[in-house]
Order: sequence, then C-alpha cells, then structure tokens
Amino acid sequence: MSWFILCVLPLLLLDALFTRTLWRLPLALARLFREAPSGRDGEPRLNPDRPLAGLLRYVRPDYLILSAGFGFIVLSVTCDASMPPLQGAATDLLRRGRTDSDFRSTMGWLAAVSAGSCVFSGLRSACAKISHARLNKRLKVALFRSFLAQEVHFFHENDSGSLSSRLHADVDRMGLTVALNANAVTRSSLKAVLMLAAMWRLSCPLAALACVEIPLMAALQRRQVGYEKECKEQTQDAMARLQKLCHQSLGGIRIVRSFGGQRDEVQRFRGELERLRDIGTRAARRKAVLVILRKVRHPRPPAAFPPSPPSNLRIFQLGGLCAKTATLLAARRLVADGRLSVGTLLTFLLFRKPVSHCLKEIFVCCGDTLATVGVVSKVFSYLDRSPRRRPEGDLAPDELRGSVEFRNVTFAYPSAGGDKPALKDVSLVLEAGKVTALVGPSGSGKTSCVALLKRLYEHQRGDILLDGRPLHSYQNAYLQRQVVSVSQNPVLLRGSLRYNVEYGPEALDFRRVREVALRIEAYDLLAKLEADYDADTERGAASVCLSEGEKQSLALVRALARRPRVLLLDEATSQMDVHAQHAVLEEVAGRGGTVLLVAHRPGGAERAHRVIFLEDGVVTEEGTHEELMARRGRYHALRETLQHQSS
Repeated sequence: MSWFILCVLPLLLLDALFTRTLWRLPLALARLFREAPSGRDGEPRLNPDRPLAGLLRYVRPDYLILSAGFGFIVLSVTCDASMPPLQGAATDLLRRGRTDSDFRSTMGWLAAVSAGSCVFSGLRSACAKISHARLNKRLKVALFRSFLAQEVHFFHENDSGSLSSRLHADVDRMGLTVALNANAVTRSSLKAVLMLAAMWRLSCPLAALACVEIPLMAALQRRQVGYEKECKEQTQDAMARLQKLCHQSLGGIRIVRSFGGQRDEVQRFRGELERLRDIGTRAARRKAVLVILRKVRHPRPPAAFPPSPPSNLRIFQLGGLCAKTATLLAARRLVADGRLSVGTLLTFLLFRKPVSHCLKEIFVCCGDTLATVGVVSKVFSYLDRSPRRRPEGDLAPDELRGSVEFRNVTFAYPSAGGDKPALKDVSLVLEAGKVTALVGPSGSGKTSCVALLKRLYEHQRGDILLDGRPLHSYQNAYLQRQVVSVSQNPVLLRGSLRYNVEYGPEALDFRRVREVALRIEAYDLLAKLEADYDADTERGAASVCLSEGEKQSLALVRALARRPRVLLLDEATSQMDVHAQHAVLEEVAGRGGTVLLVAHRPGGAERAHRVIFLEDGVVTEEGTHEELMARRGRYHALRETLQHQSS
C-alpha cells in the first residue's frame, strides 16, 4: 500500500481539485480499482474527464521504487518533526542552567536526527528521480509506438516538428510537473499533518489560530491556476511551432540556399522566439506580482495585469497578518499565565514555519500540476488515438500468385474532403508473371494506385483484390513482405549501408544481396557494398556516399532481395541504363511475380506486357504498346507531345 499512498493519493487529490469538487474523491478512488478500458497493446486509455487519473497506470510498474521512496519520506519527515522538540528541550535546559548529561544527550539526539534527515532526504530524492526517468521512458516509448501506428494522413495533419515537440518537450514537462510534484505533495502532506498534530498537542488555541492561514493561501493559489494553465498551453504550442520551423528550414536547406531565403528564415525564427519570450515574460511578471502581494500589505499590480480585483488579495494578506498577530498575542498570554514554557513556545514556533512552507508547497505543486493538465490531455490524446483505417486481417498463405484487381475503386485523399477524387470508378487487372505499365499525365492517379496497394490510404468505394481476396484481409506484415514498392527518389536512412539494405523485420544474407546486385547489373553499388557494407558513413547518412543512380540501385536491391510477389516501381529505374532496367523487370516477372511500372513518360512503357492509360482518375485506354499507338488516342497523343517537346 505504500506505493499507492506515495503516488496515487496525491494524483487523485489533484484530479479532484481540478474539477473543484473534493466530494468526488471517493468516486475517483473507487474507479481506480475498477479495470479501465485498455487501448492497443494493453495500454491504458485516457478518460478525458480525468486526465491525471489516466497517468496512474503508467506509474504502477515502479511500485518497488515508490515503496522505498515512501519509506524514506516517512523517515525523513520523522527526523524533521523530531528536531523542534529537541531544540525546545535544549532551550529549557539552558534556561534552567543545566548543562549536564541531559543536555549533552539532547544535543546528541539533535545531531543524529539532523544527519538522518539529510541522508533520508537524499535517498527520497533519488527514488523520485529514478521513478521519473522510468516514467519518462515508458511514456515516450508508448507515444512513439502510437505515432508509428497512425495512418499516413495523420502525418499530413501533424507535421514532424510538432510531433517531435510533443514526444520530447511535452512528455518531459509532464513528467517533471506531475511525477516530481506528486513526490513533493506526499512529503509536504505527511510533514504538515505530523507537525500540525504536534502543534495541536502543544497548544490547541495557538494551533487553531495557525490554521486560519490555510484557506487564505488556498484561495490565493487557486486564482493563479487558470492563468498558469493558459500560459503553459501557449508555451506548448509556441515550442511546437518553433520546432516545426527548424525542421522545415534545415530540412529544406537546398531550397533556402537556392532562393537566397536565409534572411527570411532568420526573421521567422526570431519572430517565433519573440513570441515565446513574450509568453515567458508575461508569466514571470504575473508570478512576481503574486509574490509581492504576499509580502506587501497594500499591493498595486501593474495596469497591464488586471487579472483579479486587488482588494480581495489585500484581504488575503491582511487575514494572514491578523492570524500571525493573534498567534503571538495568545502566546504572550499563555506564557504569562504559566500554561506555556519558553521552550514549548520555541518548539511551537519552530513547527509553525515548516508547516507554513509545506502548505505553500502543496498549493503551488497542486496549481502547477493542474496548469499542466492541458499538456497531459494532449499527450494522452495521441496515446489513445486509433488509426483511421480498416483493421488488418489474418491471411498469410504460403503460396501467393500475385494477381491484383481493382474493382470500381473510388478514392479521394482525406485532405480533399471527398470533393475531388483521385480515382473514379477505376477497374484494372495486374496479371501475375507480367509487367503492367500505368501511364498518364501528372495528377492522373498513378501514384494513388501504388499508395492504395501499399495500404497507405483506404479507398472509399470498390474493392482491391490480391489473389481474389480483399487486400485488408491479409496481415500487414505479410503484405509488407509480398508487396514492395520503390519510388523515384528513395529515402535512405541514417546509418550504414548494411542497415539500409537489411532494413525491415526479415533478415537478409549478404550472398543474396550480392546475387541480386549482379543480376540487375548494379556493379558500382556492389563495389561499395563489398568495401563499406558494415561501416557507418562519416556524417552518419548512407546517402552521403551514393549518387542518385546508386540510391535507386540500393532501393531496388533492398526490395528484390526479399523476393516479393508484387513489385511496384514508381519511376524507380529512371536513373539506370536500358539493360539494367530490363534486368530489374525480368528479376520479378521471370519468377512469376507481378510488376506494376508507373511511367510518367510513355517511353518507359514499351517493355510492358500491358499498358493502362489514366487521365483525371479514370482509365481511358488499355492494351499493349503497339495497340495503343495504332489507335492514335490519348496515349499516342501524349507520346507525340513529349517527343515534340524533347526535340
């Protein structure tokens, strides 16, 4: 139960304070022991009405560390609470003129509990930081896994810079404000309760007067929560925009250099930094004003910050001063009547300051955590987001012919809203063992067909069949092995040539890689693979040492070495010579596989067994190259136009 008391109760208290209804705390406590619905891979789902309660299930694996931390908190608080009575007893002994063994024993105990307080506080802090680091790692892994599971359109709506900011800055901020604040609230709560009980035992009237300040501090801190929450959400969005700008400017450095846009990018970067600075300045000013209001009797906040009537704040400050004054007057009467010794009064006063500090820390931590609720909600909205696509099936046959059929397929990109479909009632067949070319002008829907075959998007109407079965009925991992695409500009990953060639769940033997490279006549690439296959490149990216043609060859080797049944080539051989292009097509078609060759120019379709001409998302012509040229239709017209332009 100790780990539960250490982490769960403070978070439930903050969760109840967030809704401003403390009476709901028993309901939140009961809900914790009920099984909450789980998301993908057993991850907990967030209840949007309780953003902090959703974090508790991520804390549970660290119950051993938290139990040890709770034990150290108890020992540290016990030592802290033992020091004022020992100091008071030493004062009484000195006042009586006794410096014998009792005084030395008291001082020895005081030194021992002081040392114990330091040691146990350090161990408590270490446990809190270890659990925070483990929670951070757990959340980041879960969030990164959730990002990778989303559909492609998700990354069009949320750029990589913003997602990277959520993954790092927001998770770090959430862990610091919630996990460490929970530790501080637990320590301060135990210390305050223990010391208040001791103060009540020393003098009930003085303890009652000291408690008057508690609701005043709570009311003052509560007024600050809303403003801090707004500032943190603004900072969160500003950091995401700043990181997005950095990714855009540095990732597109060639365009920036080509158009001389360095000065404009610096100005945009400076503008975003100034917005972030203004948010931080406003928050610092507001905090400074509140600190002054706690110290000055008649505060007058600046005109630029009129968040609340200053008269109420003066009432809070005046109430605190009245409580302290009344405490001192009552103490004077009790000492004069002989009902309170000087040592006992000193003990009470030594208790009062730490209690006040603990209460302030509790209210500040509660306010800081509640102000971070927006960050927590945003992170959990990504954690619990389900991909907007059909679930995968369970088909994974040992034998696959590779025949593909589109039946009346209509598809529109999600960003287009269905008003401008990229494919309109398309029906076509890709026969196994043959090369089929998709030809058409730009924007005709050729690349959309490739994206649908890779299940990067979901079509709205019609069916896409692989060996007569719907594409979504196969396992995703199986499809990724059997249906492989190579684009015109392949993306190579950071790392060695081996890492790029063998990327994916299936292990590859270098002998197979070498055989494929020889068959497609990629001799220059093979020489580099044999020389530097395992070595990381100097600047970390494999693409640094490869030409554009070698990049295409590497992507083709990576695809062909897995022996797919369906190969999708989106102008993937444009940088290769004619013999190499023919070798690539024969590599798959010769084994009975299916090849879809996307050719933006009709000249690349001459080697195909069948040509399909797309225009405005509609199949307008279909046949062999010779048949389409003899018809003198759209295919013939596009070929003649491109030949005329090139001449």
